[in-house]
Amino acid sequence: MRQAHRWAVGCVGFLVGLGIVGGAGGAAADNEGDKEQALPAVFQAAGPTAAAIQSTVDAFRAALGDPNNANAPGPLATGRREINWDGGGNNDTTAPLPPANPFDVFLDSRGARFTTPGTGLTQGPPDGGPQGGLAALFDNPTYGDIFSPFSPLRLFAPVGSNFVDGRFFIPGTNGAEPAAVKGFGAVFTDVDRPAGSLSGDHLRDLIPRTLITYFDADGQELFTGVVPASPGDGSLSFFGVVFAKARVARIRIISGSAAPGPDDDTQHDIVVMDDFLYGEPQPLD
Repeated sequence: MRQAHRWAVGCVGFLVGLGIVGGAGGAAADNEGDKEQALPAVFQAAGPTAAAIQSTVDAFRAALGDPNNANAPGPLATGRREINWDGGGNNDTTAPLPPANPFDVFLDSRGARFTTPGTGLTQGPPDGGPQGGLAALFDNPTYGDIFSPFSPLRLFAPVGSNFVDGRFFIPGTNGAEPAAVKGFGAVFTDVDRPAGSLSGDHLRDLIPRTLITYFDADGQELFTGVVPASPGDGSLSFFGVVFAKARVARIRIISGSAAPGPDDDTQHDIVVMDDFLYGEPQPLD
């Protein structure tokens, strides 16, 4: 992962120079060694199928730590939490959930709350079932082809926006005890636009379209990472970082260049998400 780490740091540094994204919170450190130690380990991969990113996702899981604590009340000393949006028990995995804002389905059980500047957030399959999945929800039949789940069947998407904010809490407290995690990563589908690519003389095409920004409990930016692209319908991408200790209290995801909807065209890179993985939420210092 060291080569991927150097690439991400270099890419972010280049974009910082352009004023496009922010750098790591360690930028104020006294020397280069302190800066490097403040940077997280970066995990990233992209490809046409789930197999192309599976080993990186598994390495990220190992870096967060075992076990998967699922719905156990916290705080726990070790392990991680995962959300795959696929439902359990008697949930109908072919039915999109009505958009909610905040999206608190996993607030108590896994210590995560998600919000959007749009109208809400939903989880559902690309298409199919009596409700028609995301293709019907967004009135766009192409979504059944261009989106592919990493873990079938459901995906996660904002409605009316391409921004998602996430905050962390101690599981079992229903949002009463804010927390921080040592790392967070997410799977994305159909990231077509690579960072740093030029089309003619358009500098705007250097702007990355899919990003994750990590913040501490004081709102200070810790790191911004560019999610790698894999052109082609149904491709999958993964990006995640792990710090030495629990520092991440909030994340912001920008998924693609525009919100999902019926009027997509070749000028827009429309992206939705699948699995979220993060460290066991720990009490704030």
